[in-house]
Amino acid sequence: MRWISPGALARRGMLNMNRRNVDYIARYNDRSAYPLVDNKLKTKLIAAEYDVATPELRQVVSQQHEISHFREMIPNLDGFAIKPAKGSGGKGILVITGREDDQFVKASGAKVSLPHLERHLSNVLAGLYSLGGSPDVAIVEDLIQCRTSLTDFSFQGVPDIRIIVFRGYPVMAMLRLATKASDGKANLHQGAIGVGIDIATGQSLNAVQFNRPVKTHPDTGHALDKIHIEEWHTMLVMASRCYEATGLGYMGADLVLDQKTGPTLLELNARPGLAIQMANGKGLLPRLHYIEGLKRTHLTPEARVEYAMSVFSHAGNLSTPAKRDVRPGAYASA
Repeated sequence: MRWISPGALARRGMLNMNRRNVDYIARYNDRSAYPLVDNKLKTKLIAAEYDVATPELRQVVSQQHEISHFREMIPNLDGFAIKPAKGSGGKGILVITGREDDQFVKASGAKVSLPHLERHLSNVLAGLYSLGGSPDVAIVEDLIQCRTSLTDFSFQGVPDIRIIVFRGYPVMAMLRLATKASDGKANLHQGAIGVGIDIATGQSLNAVQFNRPVKTHPDTGHALDKIHIEEWHTMLVMASRCYEATGLGYMGADLVLDQKTGPTLLELNARPGLAIQMANGKGLLPRLHYIEGLKRTHLTPEARVEYAMSVFSHAGNLSTPAKRDVRPGAYASA
C-alpha cells in the first residue's frame, strides 16, 4: 500500500473530516434544516414543492395496526421498496423486484413471504434502522427501473449518482456502482465502486474500490472509463434546486436515472462522505474556496449549474474560469 503524507494531501486540496465538519457542515448547514434531509418522507414532500422528482409514494405505515393496510395493497404491487424514513447508509431498505406465487423476490434473488415483509415493517416502526433508534415510519415506494445504459455497470443494485452541492452550486459528482462485495448496495464502505464524474460533461473519470484504483467492474467485467451519464444537465439542476428546498449550504444529493421517469432524487445527505475526492482524483477544497470567493452568487439553479459546468471541468484550470451565461440580472449579492 502506498502512503501519502498529510502535507501531500493538503497540497492536493483534500478536505478532511474535521475541516468538513467545522468549516462547511457546521458553518453552512442550519441544524433546523436537518429534519428535512434526515427524514426521507419530509425530503419527498419538500422536493415535490420544488419540482424535483422522487420515486412514486405508494404507502406510509406509521402505526403497527396500519400494517394490515399494507397486506390489502399487496395484490396491486409487483415491484416495490420499503424504506425507513429515518434510516441511513442503506440500512433497513428492502427491495422487492418481483413475485412468484405467494413469495416475494428480493434484488438478490432470495425469496421471502408476506409475514416476513410485515415483520420488517414492524421492525422499521420500532426504530431498528433509524438514527438513534427512535420510533420511525415506513415508506413504500415504486421500484426504480434503472436506465439500461447504466445497468450493465452494476451488480444487482441500482447505480446512483451523488452530487456535492455547495451554496447551490454542484461542485463534484460520483457514480456509485454496487458489487458482489457490497451485497448489491451502493455504499462505498461496503465495497461498492465510486466513479468520478466530470461536472462539465457527465463523463467518467477515475474509479476506486476500497480506496484503490480499478479499471473494470470486478463482477460484470465492464470498463469504467467510458461511462457517460445521460440527462446530466437535468440532474445537476435538480441537485441545485435542493439548495432552495432545504436551505442547506453543504450537502450531498443522491439521484438515479429511471427508465421511465428519468432523473429521480433518492435522498439528501447533510453530512456527505469524503470518498468522492478519491473517485475524482481531486480534492474538494479548491472548488469550495472558489465558490466562497464569489462576490455575487447566481440567482437561479439553472444559472448556477451553467456556471459550475464552465469552471469545474476536470481538465480546466480554476484560476482562469471560462466566462459563460453571465446574463444581466443573473446574480444576487452573496
